[in-house]
Amino acid sequence: MTPDSLELTVRSEDDDIRQFVLHGRALRSGHVLDETARFVDDDWPLAPASLQSQARGLTLRFATVPLTHRNVLKRLCYTMLSGPLPPDEERPRVNSIVTTFYNLRLFLVWLDVHAPGKTTRELTDEDLEAYQRHLLLSHPTATRRFALRSSVNMLWRYRPDDVDRHADPRRNASWTEHAVTPAHENKTDRIPEEVHGRVLVWALRFIDDFSEDILQAIRAWRARRRPAPQGPMAGKPYGFQQERIQAYLATVRSTGRALPGYLGKLHLNAIAHIIGCDRTALQRQRDVLDATADIVGVSEYAELDLEIRARLDGEAWIPGVSLSPGLEDSLTTLTRMLQISCYIAIAFLSGMRDNEIKHLRPGCCNTAYDATGSPYRWTVTSLAFKGESDEGGVTATWVVGAAAARAIHILEAAHANLPGPPVQWLFAPMKVGPGAGSAGRGGNHALTLAATNQQLSRFTTWVNTYCNARGRQDTIPDVDGRAWRLSTRQFRRTLAWYIARHPGGSIAGAIQYRHHSIQMFEGYAGTSDSGFRAEVEAEQALLRGEELLAMIDEHDHSQLLGPAGHDAQARLSALGEHAQFQGVVATDRHRLLRLLARNDPAVYPDRYVTCVYDHRKALCRTRTEPAPAKPNLNNCKPLACANVALTATNRAQWEAELATIEADIAARPALPPLLVTQLEERHTKIVKLLQTTDIGTA
Repeated sequence: MTPDSLELTVRSEDDDIRQFVLHGRALRSGHVLDETARFVDDDWPLAPASLQSQARGLTLRFATVPLTHRNVLKRLCYTMLSGPLPPDEERPRVNSIVTTFYNLRLFLVWLDVHAPGKTTRELTDEDLEAYQRHLLLSHPTATRRFALRSSVNMLWRYRPDDVDRHADPRRNASWTEHAVTPAHENKTDRIPEEVHGRVLVWALRFIDDFSEDILQAIRAWRARRRPAPQGPMAGKPYGFQQERIQAYLATVRSTGRALPGYLGKLHLNAIAHIIGCDRTALQRQRDVLDATADIVGVSEYAELDLEIRARLDGEAWIPGVSLSPGLEDSLTTLTRMLQISCYIAIAFLSGMRDNEIKHLRPGCCNTAYDATGSPYRWTVTSLAFKGESDEGGVTATWVVGAAAARAIHILEAAHANLPGPPVQWLFAPMKVGPGAGSAGRGGNHALTLAATNQQLSRFTTWVNTYCNARGRQDTIPDVDGRAWRLSTRQFRRTLAWYIARHPGGSIAGAIQYRHHSIQMFEGYAGTSDSGFRAEVEAEQALLRGEELLAMIDEHDHSQLLGPAGHDAQARLSALGEHAQFQGVVATDRHRLLRLLARNDPAVYPDRYVTCVYDHRKALCRTRTEPAPAKPNLNNCKPLACANVALTATNRAQWEAELATIEADIAARPALPPLLVTQLEERHTKIVKLLQTTDIGTA
């Protein structure tokens, strides 16, 4: 390799600017171009160009790339970041460039081993086919292989001069896997009900019960902080300090309050901090200190000296709040638990993505009140990134539950009590307790995704440690013998599951999901193109598929009656044959979704009827609208529609309604004549429906 090959190939009159690889990018607030990476650097931190507040650690490390190919990868990344783009190519997002770098690095490392000294300009179809065989042997998933091949394609897309155009893999039939397409299914695990219930209960305890004690501790910590170690007695005579120490110890003995301690020993720094004297002055009265400690004892909670007000099962939930690092009741630990509890409530009770939650600001929550002054709706404003053309996000609004609104207000209060300038993001790191420094702030960035997942894990550990130490039974349970690993993506997936599976149910004894789902859809149909409705519909499709397979397995489909009963039997029999051929079971989520996508029988079980959907006969749809793929069950007209089939469960619902109508007609005093006539007409129609036993009979 010649020295020239490592030179920057973008020389121009703007060379002073172009040496910075981010010169073509908007930079996050607080960053200037002169402090960003240059082309000649081996490390390119890209976080300044990522406009999402939680994004950090996005660094391209070129020293890990073989020297033969290092400059090729640098030129590609520079082009994608800020260089002139080829025709018809868009500027990729920063996250996509990071992914391309690390995927393409694997190819270049392989090439350096497979063909030492060969440059990318010398690549042949045979080299690419050899790499394809290597991927098939080393990467078991087709999705991962697809991503790795796509990153190699970027060389031909963005830097065609650095490769042999005749070896373009996009024209090579052996470079693809024809039987495989990238998966678009949501494969995120939902949180099991037994885990999620306990997680949400404990999160709400922190928000509703424990938060005031923690906020009180933050205020006390802030009040006790001193800007310098010498304290307010700086310059005071030695004898004056000794007098103050003696007065403090006399007060402690008279009140019986414990001295500040840590792990059973005197905490001299804390005592000096309270008195405002030098530690050396305390050492001169160590004998008196020890004698006082023998009388009143020492305690980790003496430094803040708080009265714990929150109760759990009639007792104080903790004995006090300490400033000792590492303890479960230290201020640092409790503040982190409060913040992640707020995250849990907001994530689950809004359906927002992690990056949307991380862009919540103070004042983002609005409350609507009815005529009596009672709150009835809460909305939050943040930034949405998914599917948006603006890399910096667009303003969006979500409708949330009352508990999520309370969580936001708690975060606002916590940040308001911290020292330093006003915080920009509600999920900025909260630096409290010893070692927080003078700022006590998280700066202008939010917690990273990795940090949040780590806090979720610590939350589970804290709850279980707390319960085990006190003999409580409401721990967060293991799943299959292992602690469930919470992650940010699981909350949205779990919310979709609850809305689809339990439209009238509840969790933690409080949240009504039928009402809550209406709020969710209203919010997402507003200003945020979040795709959440599609996730709920996917869950509803899964539920329908599970019900249909269960009906087939138990041969209930052969007993369907009503106008469309025979049609339903035929459709479900065909579905059963496909399911048996593909080996699909009701618990196989992804295969079941694929089965429904290919062989959907268009049969929709519901409470009163089982709809055997045919748009030409459907009364729930207007004749003027295009033929929709599924029925509108909310507009179902079961007593008149020819798409109706009945299961035994459906018949039981109708029979229960018949009994209710008969009781209403026989009631005394009698109902108005017009209402009686209407009830009798409905009674007649229901009886007629239940007597239907064949297609077309009524």
